[in-house]
Parts: sequence; C-alpha cells; structure tokens
Amino acid sequence: MSRERTSLTDPAFIQRLETLALLARRVLGGKLQSKRRTTRKGAGVTFADHAEYHIGDDHRAIDWRVYGRLEHLVIKLFELEEDMTLVILLDASRSMESKFDHAKRLAAALAYVALAGHDQVVIYSLGERLGPLVEPARGRAKLLTMLRTLERAECKGVDSDFTACCKAAHARHRRRSMVLPISDFLFPGGFDKGLSLLRSGRHEVFAIQVQDEGDTRCDLRGDAELVCVETGEHRRVTVSPTEARAYEQAVREWNESLRASCVQRHVGLVSTTTDVAFDDILQRILRRGGLVA
Repeated sequence: MSRERTSLTDPAFIQRLETLALLARRVLGGKLQSKRRTTRKGAGVTFADHAEYHIGDDHRAIDWRVYGRLEHLVIKLFELEEDMTLVILLDASRSMESKFDHAKRLAAALAYVALAGHDQVVIYSLGERLGPLVEPARGRAKLLTMLRTLERAECKGVDSDFTACCKAAHARHRRRSMVLPISDFLFPGGFDKGLSLLRSGRHEVFAIQVQDEGDTRCDLRGDAELVCVETGEHRRVTVSPTEARAYEQAVREWNESLRASCVQRHVGLVSTTTDVAFDDILQRILRRGGLVA
C-alpha cells in the first residue's frame, strides 16, 4: 500500500505536477485529449469539406481554384478544435479511505495539466450524492486554489450511489465534456447504468480505477466480525482458505466486468493500485495518447 502522504501544496509535489504539464505539452500539445475536433464546421486550420456559396457567406472562404475548374462558387470548411471541460468525479465514499490520498493526487495531477493547458476544470465528489468540490475554473491562476480545495477533501457519507451521481453530472453538463471518474468502482449498485448515463450525453468518458491490497486479497482466516465501511453493517463470518480464494476470484471477475463494460461503451480505462506512483500513472496515460478510449 502506498505510504505517500505529500501535501498537495508542497513545493516538491507542485514541481512534479509541473513536470507532468511539460510532458503533456510536449506529447499532446498541452492537452489531455489527443482528439479534440468537433463535427461542427467553421473557420479553423484543418480543411474538412466544401459547401455551396450563398449570399452573405464570407467571400474570403471562396475556393477560387474550384471556381476556375468548374465555374461554380463553393467555400472551404474547416474543422474547429473544440474546448471541452474536464469534469472529474472523485469517489469520496468510505470505501476509498485507504486510497483517497492517492486518488486526490491523481485528481490534482490531471486538473493541473488541464488548467496549465487552459482547459476548464470542475471537480465533484462521488458519494450518496454528487457534491461540488472545485467550481468551474480555467487557467494557471486557479491552480493553487484547486490544490488547496482538494487537500481539504475527506471521505464521508453512508453509501455511494454511482448511478445517481452520474445522472446529476449529466444534468449539470449538457455541453459535451470529458468526464473522468476516479474510484475503486466497488459500487453496491454497480457501474453499468452510471457509465451509460455519461455516454448518453455524448461525453467522452475515461475511468481510473484505484484499488489496494485490501480490495484484491483476503488474508482473514477463521472467525471474524466484518463491518461495512459505508453502511456500518456488522456481520460475523467464518473464513476458510476456500472462501478467501472465492472472494479474490469474485474481485477479479468484478474488475473484468468493469473492463468489459468500458469496452462496450467506448470508455477509456486505466486500472491501477496505490503502489504505483501517481505521476507514473499519468505518464502512462499521456504516452498512450491522452484521455481517449
């Protein structure tokens, strides 16, 4: 399990974030997404198509070469590079307590790179309901405020409801955005409906799954009293080696179902553990092409 307890506003930590921002600029031109073009047409830098010229169109867009060949007036259309808001959904439910510092470092790094690249960023907490953490922000002037806000964030609530949170996020962001859930994805109600809701809004979705050894291994043996960290429910159980193996197999199947769900819905996914440094994870994301499925 990761023992890193670095403050998000520590100068050494911020220097690591700045290094990642520089890498993003070098690899992806400063953007977290490698494909940023919309289907809308307008004035831009990449040629897309021709369209019939109509009175009132910008005469500077007329393609005179086509007119010379066909004696027909058409205008050039270009692809627009579309600014998209990065919406981070940070799981702050009780099941994340052992992983929350790591998840906050990941959220801080991704938000830092986006703000340094002049993208808009908004961060919510996932729990019983969607909670605002960082209001919509853009530009380097908002970096320190974002880091301080994340640093103060704590796990809370009783039971997480991923579907309800995704429904609320979809309602608040009608404009196409990049939505980034950071979670262990151990939601009692599952994750399929939530991911489907996000994708139904034409959002690009990229999921980061963070787990630790306590999620994937069962070291209990004999009689034990278990307490659900989210609901507080107590249950006495007897754990044999066979049952411990069954638990570990169930977690592997759950994680595989998350991978399959993401593939089916064209959702990007990185699964990691708290043993892997946050900047190694982000470098992996950047070098594979950014936040794309």
